[in-house]
Amino acid sequence: MKIFITGVTGYIGQKLAMQLADDGHTIHALVRDEEKGKTLLNHPNIFLFQGDVLNTGSLLNAMKNCRQVYHLAALASVWHKNPERFNEINVTGLQNVLDACLQSGIADVLFTSTAGVVGDSKDGNPVGELTNLNPKLETLYEQSKVAAENLLKTYIPKGIRGVIVNPSRVYGPGLLTESNGFTRLIKMYINGNWKIKPCNGKSIGNYVYIDDTIKGLIAAMQKAKPGERYLLGGINATYNEFFSLVDELTGVNRKMHNVPLPVMLLLSRIQLIIAGLFGKQPMITPPFVRKYNKHWIVSSQKAEQELGYTITPLREGVSKTLDWLNQLA
Repeated sequence: MKIFITGVTGYIGQKLAMQLADDGHTIHALVRDEEKGKTLLNHPNIFLFQGDVLNTGSLLNAMKNCRQVYHLAALASVWHKNPERFNEINVTGLQNVLDACLQSGIADVLFTSTAGVVGDSKDGNPVGELTNLNPKLETLYEQSKVAAENLLKTYIPKGIRGVIVNPSRVYGPGLLTESNGFTRLIKMYINGNWKIKPCNGKSIGNYVYIDDTIKGLIAAMQKAKPGERYLLGGINATYNEFFSLVDELTGVNRKMHNVPLPVMLLLSRIQLIIAGLFGKQPMITPPFVRKYNKHWIVSSQKAEQELGYTITPLREGVSKTLDWLNQLA
């Protein structure tokens, strides 16, 4: 089968394209930088098409004769000098993809959102797809993803079988981009370059191993109900538990410093000021500090029941990640 994929030079997109190509499918991969694409997507079943989600003509060209579309391209950053770019890329970009699908006669479209759109666990209980119907979303990224999800639903009556997947904090082997933030943190921590424990490290997050995410995307394309969300989560653990496991598996035991919320907010505001003055990408911004101070306990029960989704234990996933990092050293 011929499959069109956007975001193929990103962490999840590159893994997905390679997996589908290994499965025997022919992949039409949309890339802005062909040289980068050739480096990351060296596979006989992957064909590169130069273009952009904001260029409808390039979308139509790349979609020719395809039967499925995986849309992963997004601005997934903590900050951008032009805040409007979040909506431009994440919402208008999706609209362009959907319009091109209609013109190309493609019905099956999978949109990759984020688990952040369901909101945090205010009462300490796991959140599901419909737990928080109107959550307070801290970041422009999450806000744009909600807008994109709502847009996708308006195309279902037009003939698009649009499905939505919402991965949590993905980690594991692969490109060390912003989307693979916790693998980057593990690497920095082992090397002695990450010594911060936000807000005493007691906030709970949900960590999903990359292979589970890829299998979840493919299963969702095959089995998911149109217009519905599917949380592709992993294991719920505190920041302390996550890095204690890294310590146990590596024997590193680096000293980390507790940074209270007010201090984290102050540091992030300073970084934001520097970003505004000099255009330097900040490591963290106030909305993300507030976000990571909350509990994000995710339930993937719906995906498990309807898609056959499975979850890799945290110890196994972190161990595989450390083995991979050791090979890079």
